[in-house]
Amino acid sequence: MFGSILTIGAMFGAVTSGRIADLIGRKGAMRLSAAFCITGWLAVYFSKGAMSLDVGRFSTGYGIGVFSYVVPIFVAEIAPKNLRGGLTTLNQLMIVTGSSVAFVIGTIIPWRELALTGLVPCIFLFVGLFFIPESPRWLAKVGLNKEFHVALRKLRGKDADITQEATEIQIYIETLQSLPRTRLLDLFQSKYIRSVIIGVALMVFQQFGGINGISFYASETFASAGLSSGKTGTIAYACVQVPITVVGAMLMDKSGRRPLIMVSASGTFLGCFLAGCSFYLKDHNLLLEWVPMLAIAGVLIYIASFSIGMGAVPWVIMSEIFPINVKGVAGSLVVLVNWLGAWAVSYTFNFLMSWSSSGTFFVYSGFSVITILYVAKFVPETKGKTLEEIQASINS
Repeated sequence: MFGSILTIGAMFGAVTSGRIADLIGRKGAMRLSAAFCITGWLAVYFSKGAMSLDVGRFSTGYGIGVFSYVVPIFVAEIAPKNLRGGLTTLNQLMIVTGSSVAFVIGTIIPWRELALTGLVPCIFLFVGLFFIPESPRWLAKVGLNKEFHVALRKLRGKDADITQEATEIQIYIETLQSLPRTRLLDLFQSKYIRSVIIGVALMVFQQFGGINGISFYASETFASAGLSSGKTGTIAYACVQVPITVVGAMLMDKSGRRPLIMVSASGTFLGCFLAGCSFYLKDHNLLLEWVPMLAIAGVLIYIASFSIGMGAVPWVIMSEIFPINVKGVAGSLVVLVNWLGAWAVSYTFNFLMSWSSSGTFFVYSGFSVITILYVAKFVPETKGKTLEEIQASINS
């Protein structure tokens, strides 16, 4: 419950994030998220029982759920055209780096002190937001034209010519506001349904491949496989993530989305299969000296493969396949499905491992195989295509 309740909070955060970001702005939403995270970490640190632990974890999850929507939106809205892709990918890299740092620190200090370290980035963010401008696009959307020009000027530099960009943004906002308001039921129209199915399916496959169960319980998995110290495997796990994510970011616009996600899913299949084999050998007292080695190799191959494609590519494709007038509603639905899958996997992981350790990893490897087949059959290549070309290829 404690492991998975973060993802329940994140689901609530994902559902409300769009409305919050529109009402109080991108900076306001991030401040609110930081406040929830700070409250959550303090509740964990000062907890005397299970209830305060769960409340703290839920509060932190809510903040993360809002962040997961608002931060990419904010980055995309403030970035110049030529840097937008790189900065969006950098955001994913920073998430992985933060995760890896937390894994390493967690092997050194007790959990209460680890909760306190979670306060540091939240406080930096909360204070830092006072020194950066609001999203110019949001300011234009709510009619604050003077503040819109001031923010754009601050972002681009005092000597930059912002006339053309300001005009383009205002035309875009006017076009967006002239479109009919989209409701959830509208997503089931024939012109949108294939995009929605692709976006939802990719998030289901991303999560049901086991990432949250394997990452939440990495040290326990290594220990149960017979490794003398789960910490060694956990540190190796953390060190693998960052450089492989960098490689994936570099390949994103070179190899294309489909090849990258299929290669990644092939690797997660191999990793889960090896980990499953290690537990199968342990359960049957066969080749016991190979068990820890196979478990470590399997989990490290899994996380390396996930980091190169399955971690980031579904989010990139999701941002590309929806027409602009349904992007907000469709994006919220897809994010909700992602967090729902994250909860299901993180909540059931220990139960599945009690049922059958080898079977758990074989089930995850099966989802990887389905991912490869689904992407090969139904997901279009979006690299280098316009929105109209992507829609044509989806609906053909």
